[in-house]
Amino acid sequence: MIRRYRIIDRRLQPVDEPPFNCIICSTPDDAERHYLTSELHLDEHTLHSALDPDEVSRLEFEPEHTALIYKHPATYIAQDQFLFKVNSVGAFIFRDFLLFLSATELPIPDGLSTGGTITPAGLFLKIINRTITHFREHLRIISKIADELEDKISAALSNQHLIHLFALQKSLVYYVEALTSNHGVLERLRRQATRAGFTDEEIEVLEDTLIDNDQCLKQAEIATNILANLMDARVSIVSNNLNVLMKTLNIITIGIMVPTLVVSAFSMNVRIPLSTLTYAFWIIIGLAMLSAVGFWAVWRFKKW
Repeated sequence: MIRRYRIIDRRLQPVDEPPFNCIICSTPDDAERHYLTSELHLDEHTLHSALDPDEVSRLEFEPEHTALIYKHPATYIAQDQFLFKVNSVGAFIFRDFLLFLSATELPIPDGLSTGGTITPAGLFLKIINRTITHFREHLRIISKIADELEDKISAALSNQHLIHLFALQKSLVYYVEALTSNHGVLERLRRQATRAGFTDEEIEVLEDTLIDNDQCLKQAEIATNILANLMDARVSIVSNNLNVLMKTLNIITIGIMVPTLVVSAFSMNVRIPLSTLTYAFWIIIGLAMLSAVGFWAVWRFKKW
């Protein structure tokens, strides 16, 4: 699907008629791919790379445009089971407009404020800054989910919460790799900014964007290290909870077996003491209760 945008009243608004300031192509079909390669002269290999979620970020210069492939956080869905994924996005900076290409729906909101007249390069910087903000928001969400799972693990015995934590840890690894890859392409773009048609003001914004990306990368690395270092402790907590439960069950079992042994001794089909007494039943019950009290006293003394 192709969506077209134009800057109207300093905001990016969807339109149907040219001129266009931004074109977004998500999950293109065969006809749209033909349009991109024949009309806009996109390289076939670069087009396929932009649609490959495992593609590494890179920068290429073509005669009519500058092509960038960078990483963008995928929209989270419940079926992912706490796994936050990363997608590839292709950005093609033409002289008059900016083209985005992605295999999934690209979350660029309608009405993005541009602050006045802006070039395609400047618009790209705004979008890439939104991407960094998106990464940072996901990192904040991952941190909150991890804190909630930690509280649940402290009282849980199942592996479900641990599996969710492993998914979060895997997500952070993806994010670190994606932000590192974006750092490489932004750094190369900064060195080749003049060739890509960036103005001096846009180069300054690009340098600020590179700093923001590095800060987000550092945040992701710290979160990854913290989660990785504490995983063993959380596994130990689950194991310790299981040991405490087994200990409690064993004490309860022994506590039941002691009076049961007393009652069983007086239930044999042979001549036994007290068999002729009228209150033999209550005497046996009393002995059983006394044995239970004795076991409880020993358990308290030993601090089991």
